[in-house]
This record gives sequence, structure tokens and C-alpha cells, in this order.
Amino acid sequence: MSDTSLGTDGQRGSDYANLSRLVRAAGLLGRRRGYYAVRIGLVVGSFAGLCALFVRLGESWWQLGIAVALAVVFAQAGFIGHDAGHRQIASSRRGNDLIGIVHGNLLTGLSYGWWVDKHNRHHAHPNTEGKDPDITVAPLAFTADQAHHQRGLRALLVRYQAYLFFPLLLLEGLHLHLNSVKAVLGPRRIARRPVEAGLLALHLGGYLTAVFLVLNPVQAVAFILVNQGVLGLYLGCSFAPNHKGMPILDADDNLDYLRRQVLTSRNVRGGRFLDIMLGGLNYQIEHHLFPSMPCPNLRRAQPLIRRFCAEHDIDYSETTLGRSWAEVLRHLNEIGSPAPPVATR
Repeated sequence: MSDTSLGTDGQRGSDYANLSRLVRAAGLLGRRRGYYAVRIGLVVGSFAGLCALFVRLGESWWQLGIAVALAVVFAQAGFIGHDAGHRQIASSRRGNDLIGIVHGNLLTGLSYGWWVDKHNRHHAHPNTEGKDPDITVAPLAFTADQAHHQRGLRALLVRYQAYLFFPLLLLEGLHLHLNSVKAVLGPRRIARRPVEAGLLALHLGGYLTAVFLVLNPVQAVAFILVNQGVLGLYLGCSFAPNHKGMPILDADDNLDYLRRQVLTSRNVRGGRFLDIMLGGLNYQIEHHLFPSMPCPNLRRAQPLIRRFCAEHDIDYSETTLGRSWAEVLRHLNEIGSPAPPVATR
């Protein structure tokens, strides 16, 4: 999804055209090759260093610390794959896809092609019923209609989903790996299937072989559970605050692009450390308005876009990380809680 392909129409559509001109005039869509060269070097270097330390430590319970650190590196590699999928890094599509496949399939173990297709559908229709795949995630319910149609065990899970949300995130890493394997082996069309399947097999095979060769069986299982649990929790804590708990749009909603993206997104306020830990996704409004804007420019674009929204009476949501999670959990609890009985006389 690139902002250059997004059309505008009508009076409200011209608002986005005006904002786009301001952003382009400020030079905020220009490539940041030096930034990404350093960032990629740090991720690859950290990965290589952790692998060397893993081999050196050998059969030891201290390896659980490596499992946690490796999960952080996997997530950071995933963030680079995310930026490549939005054409933020290289000037050519082929260059971005190469970076994305290496960081997605090879380093993280996630199918780049499957994820880009899913993520682009989310960007086109954020928080839109029947169109955004990110609000159709079993066993959770993000709308009252979804909750109403649950039965049996699923209904029970939805009822307590606010309490189960963080524990379920511990399974998200394994869930992403499973969906990636299903995508490259399934019948649905996926570009570069042989390359994606080969690199995915190389990652998963190398990961499992290394873990079970270096560690004893109990330590190996513990390493995998900790590593994948932290990875899922980390990714969930990075992505969920961006839209969960924000307005849900009907499938036939006719909001213009500018308002659809801003009103369904939430920014997370913090310093540069938070920017690094969340891969720049804490500037979700700016990212959704201009998906191809390089990650380091999102912070610079924020004052301009926030001022533009204020001038056009568009609600601009920004809060702290803690409050964003409180809003997410409050929304899940409201959706999952059964409606109170209607008083009768």
C-alpha cells in the first residue's frame, strides 16, 4: 500500500490532497537510506551475535535470556519487513521485496507475501466490518455483532476476552508461523512461492535444529516457548494499541480517506526509545495517512498533521502506552460482557 496510489474525490477528498502537498513540500516522503542501512546492520549484527553466544553458552538455562533477546531481534526484523512492504526503504519494488523477504521469511520465519496482502487490506479499510482482516481474529470479538454470533466455548472465551487477551498474545508468534506455512503451501496465489517456501523452511529448520542440537530436550522446549511467547507478546503490544478500541466502521461507510484513516487510528505518545521499540508504529495516524513515508520521518510529520487535523475539526487520538492498553482492554470487556437485563415494571 503506497499513498501515491490513493485517490481523492469531492470537497473532503481535497483535504487530503492539500495535506499531501504540505507533506511533500516538507520533504517528508524522501528516502532515508542511511537510516535503514544502520538499522538493518544493527538487526543483522544482533542476530549474528546472539547466535554465536547461543552456541558458546551451550547446554545452559541461561539460554532463556538469549530466547528473550532473540525474540526482540525477530520483532525488529519484522518491523523492517513491514517498512519494506510499504516501499519505505528502497527506490524499487524489487529492492523492497528483497529486503522484506530476507527479514520476514529468513530472519523472522513469517511469510512476507502473505503478510503484505493481509496488511494492505487492513490499510485500505481500517477497522471496517467485513473488510479489515485485523478485526476478524478468532476467538476474539471486536464488534457487538461478532460477539452476538458466538456460541458454546467461543462465547465463553469472548465473555472473558479482556482477561485472556495478554495470555492469548503469548500464542501469537506460533499463530503467525502457522499462517505463514499455510500460505506458502496453500492454493491461494502468492508471489515468489518457491523462494518464500525455501527461505521459510530454512528458518524453521535451522531454528529447530540449532535448538535441539545445543540444548537438552527440556531446555529446548523451554527455549522455544519463551522465545515464541515473548515474540507474540511483543508484536501484540506493538500493533494492538494502534486501532483496537477505536471506532468501528460499517462495511458501507463512505468516509473520505483522510477521515477514515485518522478516526480509526490511535497514536502512542513517548520518546525516541519508544519509537525504536515499537518500530515507529506509535505514529499510527501519520503512517496510515502516508504508508510509504519512511519510519524516521513520522515523528517529524506529526506536528504538521496534528495541526492540519485541528484546523479541519478532525479528532486526533493520542495517548500514553499504558492508557492505550487500558482503552483496548475496556473495549474488549464492553464487547464481551453480556448486555444487562432490561428493567421491567
